[in-house]
Parts: sequence; structure tokens; C-alpha cells
Amino acid sequence: MNNKWFVLAMLTLIYVFNFADRQILIILQESIKEDLQLSDTQLGLLTGLGFALLYTTLGIPIAKLADKYNRKNILVFSLGFWSLMTVMSGRALSFFQLLLTRIGVSAGEAGGMPPSHSIISDYFPKEQRGTAFSIYSMGIPIGILLGFIVAGSIASEYGWRIAFYALGIPGILLSILLYFILKEPIRGQIDGHVDYIKDATFKEAIAGLFAKKSFLYLCLGAGFTTFSSYSLNNFLPSFIQRAHGVDLITVSINLGLSIGIGGLIGALIGGRLADIKGAKNKKWYLYVPILSCIFSLFPAIIILFTGSSKIALAAIFPYAMFNAAFTGPVYAVGQTLANVKMRAFATALILLFMNGIGLALGPLSAGILSDFLEPTLGNFSLRYALTLNLLSLFIAIFFYWKSANSYEKDLEKV
Repeated sequence: MNNKWFVLAMLTLIYVFNFADRQILIILQESIKEDLQLSDTQLGLLTGLGFALLYTTLGIPIAKLADKYNRKNILVFSLGFWSLMTVMSGRALSFFQLLLTRIGVSAGEAGGMPPSHSIISDYFPKEQRGTAFSIYSMGIPIGILLGFIVAGSIASEYGWRIAFYALGIPGILLSILLYFILKEPIRGQIDGHVDYIKDATFKEAIAGLFAKKSFLYLCLGAGFTTFSSYSLNNFLPSFIQRAHGVDLITVSINLGLSIGIGGLIGALIGGRLADIKGAKNKKWYLYVPILSCIFSLFPAIIILFTGSSKIALAAIFPYAMFNAAFTGPVYAVGQTLANVKMRAFATALILLFMNGIGLALGPLSAGILSDFLEPTLGNFSLRYALTLNLLSLFIAIFFYWKSANSYEKDLEKV
């Protein structure tokens, strides 16, 4: 099937599983921590650096393959592999075994987003990409909602291991189904079949993209945005349980619904706002991420410092909504700055910064800080560790502003 909205829906569904499989460990980390006797630093490794290691490094070579070979095949194989590794996570009996399976999940998921972004750009013109990538990015909140609620509910009844099986097996079946349903589009079809553009070498692709200052600043802005968001999001279930004594099932449902629905709304609004305002002033594709950083900061502080569990849980919704608004515009800018044979690679570079700075270092630094402060602050150590990591949002704002100032000039080079 080649209808662009159907293809976008299927790619978004794959992204739902991409994020749902990540959330199992996050929502169940207190149960897993107790069962396997883990520290906060080890949790930070499992949800941060341990996952980001291969996810970040493998994304680059996989993206180069996707810019040259069949993207659909790369995508469905990746889905099947990371789903299998999710199932194997439920078999882990130690920190080391769980770390290996999570690295396996990350290796598979590295092949998810770059080919998807490239395919989307072959169905949607640049004037619609903010909206298209925002719809695709809705896979994040839907995946979080699915992961939190399904994993939390199943783990409360049957234990944390069964939760991994419940989300991994459907992904394997979906990969088989989509192999026969999805079709590989003609590369560059929406841009007039630009066959005259030759394949770029690795060095040429790096140099070509980073020659555009707005692309480099975009990557840095996205990296420091996710440094904050991955820190807070990955430790949020543990923080709510420790600071307010809320049980697992309540945390799962409240966080799943708040982050899922709030993120869904924010992702869609962010992309639409960028497309509408960007029609007259293209800098709005960078102004929306700036607004996302500013407005997500206030509810984040409320979550961390209120003494009421009800207020903390209620503040998660606006936080998730504003936090999700940056994704669509960021990916749209990245795809628009890249030529048709560098699009998967452009996404991989953005992910390199988002995961190298954000996912790898954010949760790990929060875990290390929390363990360091725990002897003096007890259960409140995590609060101050996460608060310090929020400061990265100000760095992100600076880089988005720098990107906006050179974006229109760089578009002339594409």
C-alpha cells in the first residue's frame, strides 16, 4: 500500500513499539531494582548509557545503508530484532544479563527512526513535514502510555518478567505482517526524482550537513533538550514512588495517561504551529522548540518540589505536552536541510546528539548525583539531581536561537 497517510500510520505504529519497549524498564525499575539488587547508578546505566551506547553508534552506519538500500526491509528487520531482545530481557537474572539484552534492544531500535524519516520525506513535501513528523512523533507519547499502563498492570498481577513478554511478542508478529504490507517508495519522488544527486560518502555527508551552521546548532539544541527530558522522564516513576509513596499501579496509570495524552497533544500542536507560522517565517521551526523548553520548565519544577502527590501527578500533563512540542519541528528542519540521499543520515546525526548527550548522559548523571547525595538527603536526593539536570534547557534555548539565525540562509545551500 502506498497511500501516504496509511504509510505514516504504519511507521507511527512501529515507533509506538519502539518507545513502548523502552518504557518497560523505566516504569518497573523499582521492582527490578529490588529483585536484582541494583543501585540508582546501575538504573541510570540501564535506562541511559547502556541503551544509548549501540543505539547512538549503530544509527550512523544503518542510516548510510538506508540512504542506499531498501529502507522497508531494514525497518521491519530492526523491529523484529528489538522485539526479540525485549522478550529476552524478561529472562535476565542479573544486572549484566539485563544490560546485555537492553544493549540488544538499542541495537535493533537504531534501525527504526532513520529509514522511517527518509520514507516520510518521500511522501510529504517540505510544507507538510512539520505536521507529518509531529504525527510520527506521537508514537513517543502513545508508546509511553502503552508501555506504562500495560507493563505496570501486568507486572502488578504477574511480575515484571511477564511484562517484557507481553510487549515483545506482538512486535515480532507486527514485523512479519508489515514486511508484506509496506512498500519501498521511489527515493526522492516528492522532490522530482532528483537522480542527478550522487551517493555521498560518509565523510562527504558529515561535511555537507555540518557545513550548514543551523544543522549543527539544531543537533546541539536537541541534545541538551533531551539531556533534561530523559533525566526526568526515566526517573519520574521512581521519584513519585519514593517522594510520595504512591503504589506502582497508580503511578503506571497516571503517568501513562498524562504523558501519553499530554505528549500526543503537544507533539501535534508543535508541528502544526511550526507549519502554520513557518509558512511566513521559517524561523518558527526553531522558535517552537524554544517555546517548548521554556514552558516545560515550570511544570517540571512543580513536579519536583510540591509536597502533594495529587499536584505532582497533575503537573505531569502540561509538562509532557510542552516537552513533546519540539520533536516535529526539529526533525522537519533536519530533513529539509538534507538532500534526498542524506535524509536517513541526517536523522541519525540528530539522534547521535540527542542520545549521546541526552539519553547516554542524562539518566546516568542523575543516577550518579542521586547516589552521591543520598547519604545526606535520603529519598530527596533524586529531586535535587533531577533539578540540576533541568538547567540544560537554557543551553538548548541558546542553540535553537543560533540555529534560527542561520536557518534561512542555509536553506539556499540545499
